[in-house]
Amino acid sequence: MKKLESTITNMVVVLVGVALITGSILAYVNHVTEEPIKLQAEKTLADGIKAVMGGVELSVAKEDTVKQNVSGKELTFVIHEAVAADGRPIGAAVESTSGGFGGDLKILVGFDSDGKILGYTILQHAETPGLGAKADKWFQKDGKGCVIGKNPAADNLTVRKDGGDIDAITASTITSRAFLLAVNQAYQAYKSLPVDASTGATGHHSK
Repeated sequence: MKKLESTITNMVVVLVGVALITGSILAYVNHVTEEPIKLQAEKTLADGIKAVMGGVELSVAKEDTVKQNVSGKELTFVIHEAVAADGRPIGAAVESTSGGFGGDLKILVGFDSDGKILGYTILQHAETPGLGAKADKWFQKDGKGCVIGKNPAADNLTVRKDGGDIDAITASTITSRAFLLAVNQAYQAYKSLPVDASTGATGHHSK
């Protein structure tokens, strides 16, 4: 019996030792990779902001977080206010999320100072394989449902099936609705920003 107890004790000690060593290794790996992952995420976002703002040289002068209640649900929008190389305000890139067919659809959409859409990119989606890629192309300048150059304040950015001006992705009205909802909500968040007296930048032009 003593031999058995000794064996069990040894096994427990060994297992605890292995767990501690494994935990230490994982913590070290996480520490080593955390910074590179963070830097890569920042670069991806910076590249995305530049792309949706028309590819011009710019810098982010200010970041705002706007919370809005939409259909009883609190949504968070991150607004990256951009300025040109000469310091002139040129609009903002807005992170916006809505519910798609398979889950959340998150986009980054760029607006000029008047609210006109300069570009967009899909940041995250849980749609059926292939639909995310379609959404990333369909609403671009050369796409069938182009939203580039349109202003949510003046144009009806909903699908034609709902009486709007935009052609839905073939056989995917739900994803199209989710995308356009995210765009419209991004615009509402952007225009809610107050005028910045120091720079003249504003998010509520609506011509």
